[in-house]
Amino acid sequence: MKDKRTEEALQRRYRKLASKLAATGPILQGTITERVIEKQPEQEGEVGKSYGPYYQWTFKDAGKTTTVNLTAKQAKFFQRAIENNRKLESRLKDLRRLSRQICEGSVEGVKRRERKKPEGTTLS
Repeated sequence: MKDKRTEEALQRRYRKLASKLAATGPILQGTITERVIEKQPEQEGEVGKSYGPYYQWTFKDAGKTTTVNLTAKQAKFFQRAIENNRKLESRLKDLRRLSRQICEGSVEGVKRRERKKPEGTTLS
């Protein structure tokens, strides 16, 4: 790398991000949906009832969509795990970007050739 301080700064940022991975907590992929069922009145003058809320966790398992019913307490816990997963994905993206900068700057790569312009060529 051209500048030792830049390399050290990248390494520090990388280590700081990597250390946050260990403190992420439980992770899950998917989404939580809150459902309320509206019952239609059977006779005129009757008021429709609503049932719920019900919570469902939907995720992909071996390429198939799976839905699991949850309690309200489970839904809160699972939602935190889903948010943790999103943070983890964001941190991994940052780590990959930093890793690329570190790798490209640490080892000298192939020299690029300068493109020679043909003589006598002008734009008019």
